[in-house]
Amino acid sequence: MIEKQRINVAKKPWSGYVALGSNLETATQTSLDMVNGALGLFAEAGLRVRARSHWYRAPAFPAGAGPDYVNGVVEIETTQAAAVVLAALHNIEDHLGRTRPKRWASRVIDLDLLAIEAVVSPDLAEFYYWKNLSLSAQMEAAPKQLILPHPRLQDRAFVLQPLAEIAPHWRHPVLGQTATTLLAALPAKARAEIQPI
Repeated sequence: MIEKQRINVAKKPWSGYVALGSNLETATQTSLDMVNGALGLFAEAGLRVRARSHWYRAPAFPAGAGPDYVNGVVEIETTQAAAVVLAALHNIEDHLGRTRPKRWASRVIDLDLLAIEAVVSPDLAEFYYWKNLSLSAQMEAAPKQLILPHPRLQDRAFVLQPLAEIAPHWRHPVLGQTATTLLAALPAKARAEIQPI
C-alpha cells in the first residue's frame, strides 16, 4: 500500500536516498573530487550519511551529451522537512559551482533526492504524469515541485546500480519492485555501461 503522508513538516527522523553525479572537471578538481566534496558537505547540511555506494563511471545521458559521469548513491537520515533537504542539496550544488544553462547539460555536480521511505509526493497522478512523459518533453520540461520517488529512477542504470548496492531490498512505493529487480529488468547493455571506479 502506498504511504500517504505530508512531507513538508518532518515529525521524526526519516531516511531517504540521494544520487550524486558529476561529469565536468574544474582547473583543480576532477569529477571524483566533486562528488566526494559534495558528500563532505552533507553533515553540515544536517544530513547524516547512513550508507554509501561505490563510485561508478557511466556515459552521459542522453548518449553523446557530454563526458562520462561519476555516479553514486547514499542513504541519508535527517529530521528536516523534504523541502528543506532539497534546498540544502541545491545549496551544495551552488556552493560547488553548478550552473544550469539548459536541461541535462553537463555539470560539475548533480544531487537528486530519489526517494523518502515509502512516500509518494505530491500524489500518484503527478508521479505518473512525469514518469510517462516522452523523452523529448523531458528534455524541455522540469517539474516545479519535488516528485517522489524520482519519476525516472527505474529507467536509469546509473542510479539503480549504486542504489541496489546499498539497498537491494528497497521497494519502489508505486511500482512495487525492489531496486535489485528494477536493475535486472534493464537491458544488459545499459547495465554493462555502469563500471565501478
